[in-house]
Amino acid sequence: MTATRTERDSMGELEVPKNALYGAQTQRAINNFPVSGQQMPEAFIRALITVKKAAAQANMKLEALTVDRGQAIVNACDELLAMDDVLVHFPVDVFQTGSGTSTNMNANEVIAQLASRNANEKVHPNDHVNYGQSSNDVIPTTIHVSAAIALSGELIPAVESLIEVIEVKAESVAQYCKTGRTHLMDAMPVRMDQSLMAWSAQLKQQLATLRSVQPAIQTLAQGGTAVGTGINAHADFAPAFSETLKELTDIPFTPADNFFALIGSQDTAVTLSGALKSLAVTLMKIANDLRWMNSGPLAGLGEIALPALQPGSSIMPGKVNPVIPEAVAMASAQVIGNDAAITVGGQSGNFELNVMLPMIATNLLSSLSLMTNSASLIGEQAIKGFTVNQDNLEEALYRNPVLVTALNPVIGYAKAAEIAKTAYKENKPVIDVAEAMTDIPRDELVQLLDPEKLTRP
Repeated sequence: MTATRTERDSMGELEVPKNALYGAQTQRAINNFPVSGQQMPEAFIRALITVKKAAAQANMKLEALTVDRGQAIVNACDELLAMDDVLVHFPVDVFQTGSGTSTNMNANEVIAQLASRNANEKVHPNDHVNYGQSSNDVIPTTIHVSAAIALSGELIPAVESLIEVIEVKAESVAQYCKTGRTHLMDAMPVRMDQSLMAWSAQLKQQLATLRSVQPAIQTLAQGGTAVGTGINAHADFAPAFSETLKELTDIPFTPADNFFALIGSQDTAVTLSGALKSLAVTLMKIANDLRWMNSGPLAGLGEIALPALQPGSSIMPGKVNPVIPEAVAMASAQVIGNDAAITVGGQSGNFELNVMLPMIATNLLSSLSLMTNSASLIGEQAIKGFTVNQDNLEEALYRNPVLVTALNPVIGYAKAAEIAKTAYKENKPVIDVAEAMTDIPRDELVQLLDPEKLTRP
């Protein structure tokens, strides 16, 4: 039997593990929500602790907390933020009360316990750590803060680095010309750098969309308290809190113009999730292009060889698979699934409160992490190191009957189609068939059908 101590809250007494920093309300949540065994993400918990620290500092500035209690709360938050195993003190399941009240009280109890050890006055979870706050503004605020930190500090830099990797690689492979493909069928030639720069352009568009969401995700509900009216918070708490948080994180957080909207809805989280889903679609496209170009190497396209990172089969010796693009494609699929859950969560704002906040937070941070890691992996371990199989490119390129498209202005579509069909049927290079079926001199055909020239306007 685990040793326990008796804790009391407004509902009565409850046994809590003797050495636990949390109290009765956290223990009730542990008992009530044995749903998934999944805790709130560490990034969310650390952001929540930072929110509590900023709130204590703001309340001290406004003389709403004594310096002794306020500084004890700040010190307790710093102690928690310095822990490698901070999650051991935050055991509440993701699938809990929809406001996240259990997680907010978990933080209040842990911080109060630590703060009381070093304060001359007792620090109460509700009266002091939670002063001027409600779970209903703390949890929406923490969703925004945790997402804003991950977005500005991790995802945007990762996408910027991926764009740089792609553009450097594009320059290094610009001399290679390959068969373009539409409907997975042979089409007009493209240069390898044109394919890669298309990826870069896609990612730049996604980056612009992500940046456009930053002002909204950096706008906070804190100060609205229970329903948006700001009851029990100092009139200047919201701006003081945002300014303090800005100093702690170096991110320009601002208070909302309308607290009701940010407490009653999660529209901004849904918007950011949509942007992450769009980025996932782009990364999946890039991953699948790499897989197709790498396919074979003998019976597929074999246009490139991705870095060999690990054995590809437990039974087929020598087999090497495109493991990084596959991992990125799966991560992208998960982000698309996360977005569906967040969308359902976003529409669950009933009157003055959204009641799917913990699930939204968990899935949003999951998507941010998956996209950050995927962008880094596909750049550093796939795109940066692939090599081009020039012989395979040229073997297909110069036999491609679709090159005859370049002759349309000279001989017309119908004649060009006849030449292409003959080239397919007889399995001959298109230049040989065009020479036999037209009066265009071969040296002129060489110029007209030059694949590299056909990649330029």
